[in-house]
Amino acid sequence: MVMTCFSRRTFLAATGATVVSRGLQALPLEEIKLGVTTDEISDDPAIAADFLKRFRLHYGEVRNMFGKYNTELPAAKVQEARTAFDARDVKISIVDTALFRGAIPADGTALDKEWTLLETAMERGDILGCKLLRIFAFMPPKGGDVMDGSVFPRTYELLREGAARAGKRGFRVAVENLKGSYVQTGADSARLLRAVKNANFGVNWDPNNAAGAGEKPFPDGYSQIDPSRIFHVHLRDFKHNAEGGVDWMPVGQGEFDNVAQIRALRHDGFQGTYSLETHWRSPQGKAYATEVSLKGLLQVIEKV
Repeated sequence: MVMTCFSRRTFLAATGATVVSRGLQALPLEEIKLGVTTDEISDDPAIAADFLKRFRLHYGEVRNMFGKYNTELPAAKVQEARTAFDARDVKISIVDTALFRGAIPADGTALDKEWTLLETAMERGDILGCKLLRIFAFMPPKGGDVMDGSVFPRTYELLREGAARAGKRGFRVAVENLKGSYVQTGADSARLLRAVKNANFGVNWDPNNAAGAGEKPFPDGYSQIDPSRIFHVHLRDFKHNAEGGVDWMPVGQGEFDNVAQIRALRHDGFQGTYSLETHWRSPQGKAYATEVSLKGLLQVIEKV
């Protein structure tokens, strides 16, 4: 979908003010590629997939399975997970990796470990039938400054190379904005995308993480990102606490306007996948917490 900057700003302002209405007809669930980060339900892929099937969801984001990060599992266990997902008609929307979630490699040995991790992640992606990887954009060393612009060129160089390596095997990579990294917010994501232009390189937009880093994620942060380069979206909810940070909440019980965010993404032509990444915890367990939050998110979708 092509829009002028003016039309997008106008739409975002109207949506943020909640004056845009879809009308009386609710958005059918089939029109949105919604899933859940599976280990927010259970580390057992079969249990997680049964949960998704119960809610008529056909996508799952894979991070931990069988008690380990997916890239630490033997291939046979990843194939076991794929079999469980396939049996329940669940597609993997994105494979989470810890690529570049650390300091900029100080030497060739450290960098080789990152490239080995990328290769392992792509192997897991091929087994799971998913060609999209979640990655990061490095973190400063202890005591370092996330706004140290002197290191940005090196991060861009390595991210370009990572995207190029992934592209040779048909993969796309999406940087998640994360508090404490060099890309925390929508503004940071926009800066990154201006510098790294590989066609298979985009972002995993997490508005709640942006809020945790002090940004007003919608419409302020989101409006700065080229929507055509958003490959995946994390959804949940938050509220500000007395210390000035944020606490995770069930969707619909916090401050974030998920309705407006999803409306804007759809208006901007977003055709990618969404994951509920619950994070909120209940004494009754993470599966219960995810069910509560998912029910809230489904109510949101009905309003979109």
